[in-house]
Amino acid sequence: MPRLHSLPLDQWDQELRAMLKVDSAPMPEVQRTILGIYANAPQLSKAFFAFEGAMWRAFTLRRRLLEMVRLRIAFHNQCRSCMAMRMEPALQDGLTEDLVCSLEKPPESPDLTDAEKAALRFADLFATNHLAITDETVETLRSFYSEQEIVELSMLCAFCTGYGRFAAVYGAVEDLPESFQDVTQPTAPWAAQHKEKVVVPG
Repeated sequence: MPRLHSLPLDQWDQELRAMLKVDSAPMPEVQRTILGIYANAPQLSKAFFAFEGAMWRAFTLRRRLLEMVRLRIAFHNQCRSCMAMRMEPALQDGLTEDLVCSLEKPPESPDLTDAEKAALRFADLFATNHLAITDETVETLRSFYSEQEIVELSMLCAFCTGYGRFAAVYGAVEDLPESFQDVTQPTAPWAAQHKEKVVVPG
């Protein structure tokens, strides 16, 4: 069971229920559980999901890159639900499990571009030691990305680091594939035992 209560659907705020289309939109059970946790604070959640939806629509960076950054940060956060999920728009943009496996050691991967490696290095530092980000780190990003894209990348890292940690804290794992449910040992999105994934519509 999650550490925080997932509110039964019949107790949800009606505006939030309509906003998230939980009665009609197809979604995996773990996503419903997670949304039910947020539903305990409906006014904050309506503001949060409005922001989140607008954020994902506004990105100009490729969905493949956004997803690789999200998964790399999920590893640092040890968020099981984050690691188990694959966002459908990223799959449509060419994300494969081979690419996910390349995230184990990004600097050594021949499947990643130099631009992707720079973004992933930035994400690693952002999630684990943000004070180690230097002028040189940002200048390296500027070799590949515009100022707008660097801001987008930074906002994604902030979002995934903070809310990924929240997800790790509430621990909604029981509806995940079995291999992701053991929280007693560290794991990774690229671990060999994780054959099943949860695809989340975009």
